[in-house]
Order: sequence, then C-alpha cells, then structure tokens
Amino acid sequence: MTGHSPYPIGTPGTAWGEPERKTWLARQTLQRRYTDDVLTIIERLRATWTVIEYGRLPHDPARYPLFALKSRDWRDGLPVVLVTGGVHGYETSGVHGALRFAERHAAAYAGKVNLLVAPCVSPWGYETIQRWNVDAVDPNRSFVANSPAPESAALMALMALVAPLRDRVLLHIDLHETTDTDESEFRPALAARDGKPFEPGTIPDGFYLVDDTERPQTAFQSAVIDAVAQVTHIAPADEAGCIIGSKVVAPGVIEYPLQSLGLCAGMTDAKFRTTTEVYPDSPRATPELCVQAQVAAVTAAIGYALGHRDG
Repeated sequence: MTGHSPYPIGTPGTAWGEPERKTWLARQTLQRRYTDDVLTIIERLRATWTVIEYGRLPHDPARYPLFALKSRDWRDGLPVVLVTGGVHGYETSGVHGALRFAERHAAAYAGKVNLLVAPCVSPWGYETIQRWNVDAVDPNRSFVANSPAPESAALMALMALVAPLRDRVLLHIDLHETTDTDESEFRPALAARDGKPFEPGTIPDGFYLVDDTERPQTAFQSAVIDAVAQVTHIAPADEAGCIIGSKVVAPGVIEYPLQSLGLCAGMTDAKFRTTTEVYPDSPRATPELCVQAQVAAVTAAIGYALGHRDG
C-alpha cells in the first residue's frame, strides 16, 4: 500500500481517547448474522457434542452467547486437543473451518483424544467483519491476566472450568486468516489508535503457520504445511526471506513469542501449538478452499500430535 492517507479517525501521532473509540465504533455495521451462520450449526451439533455456554459478551448478552463444543465421550485419561476459531471475527474460514471439523471429522478421534472446540470466540467481530471488539481492543493480544477483552477472558475462564487443563492440552490449533484488509484497514487503524506512524507492509499470497519462538516445534509445523499443500498453495518468503516481516524458519512457517504477545495459541502449555493463516483474497482461493485448508491443518496437526505425544 503506497501513498496512503491518514486514517480518518484521530490526530496523527496522538493515541485515541474515548471520543475516538466511540467514533470508530459508530462506523461499524452488522454485515452478517452470528445466529444464522454459527448458532444454527451449533444447535445441530448438540446431537453429537456436549455444548457449553461459557459466557456472553457484556455489551449485548442476548445477541452474543459464547459456545464451545466438548467431546461427549470425554475421558480424563485422554490428551486434550483445543481448536479455536474466530478470535478475529472477520477471519471467516477460521470460524467455518472449526465448525466443519466438528461436524464432519471429529468423530474419527473418538476414544483417542478429548476435543474442545470454540468456533467463534469473537461473535461481534464476526458480524461486523472486524478484527477488534467493541472497545477497539484486539482479542488476539489479550490472552493475559486481567484481560481487557471479554472474549479472551471468557475463553480462559472456560479452560479453567472444564478441568485444570493447562498441563493436559496436547495440541492447540488456532485458526486465522491474513487478508488484504489487514494492510488497507486494520494495520492503519492500529497505528492511528496507538498514535504511531503507519509503516506499509505486504500481504503474502498463500497459507502459512505461526510457531512459538520460545518453544518451537518445526517438524510439527512442517507436517501441517505438507498436508495443507495438498489443498492450497503455501506462502513463499519475500525477498528478505520473511513473511509479514518475520523470518521464515521453514517453508511456510514463521515464529512469534505466543505467550508474551498474549496470543490465543499461547494460552495453554500444550506441547504442540500453532496458528494457521489462510489467505482468502488470493485469485487461487475460494471460500470453500479456505475452509478445506483449515480442516486439513486441524486433522494433520492432531495426527502428528498423537504420533509424537511421547517423543
């Protein structure tokens, strides 16, 4: 993105206060329905899953109940697999990839793992196609003590409620997208909100994964990349050997310090952790292909984790 204009809210170089946040919120509009797209599928899944309501968004609790799907045959001796989607509500295939996995593929793991699936962590963001919540807070930087995002706080409370799961989670896979609007809207908005200059970047064309800098599992990440490559193309490194400014450590894999950044994928001590990044704006992608890529990532991740749980 070149020749960009200042973001239309706030004063360049000055962080937003409450008036700017209210102005930003007033610009957001409902563009799709959480009830129609997500809750109807969850209702259908009650036949085969234990459905847990683990909270409601405080600004509109009637409209935004929060649900997770728990294996009906939960056994305390089995490892736990956590699948999360829609932490950034606008990242559509994360939500529908989690639901597709739950509906069509999860039965294959009965008796092998306990599954916990939170398919739409940020339902207001889903409806408004937004990265932030109503307070202009990023839920995916808010998986921290005394979280400023109710979406993140509720999911962390769920993990504490279901069981003392932190040391029993074998795998956590968090389903995301990188979109063209990251560069055209969301990163400029972030710079404006924080009173910082916007520095343009590039959006990679293809799928990639984010590993944990502090506890990397490169072979695991590569196994997931190999599986997804059978469905869609993998993002190449740029001329500097990077994807979104981070060094590529293996084809299609970069690293972030998950816990210190407050990212969802760092909320447990799982041995295997990853964040998927689908690119839905590619001319080589379709909405269905993006969902299939997310499902391929989940199934490959579980397969690898089960095969290497004691390694």
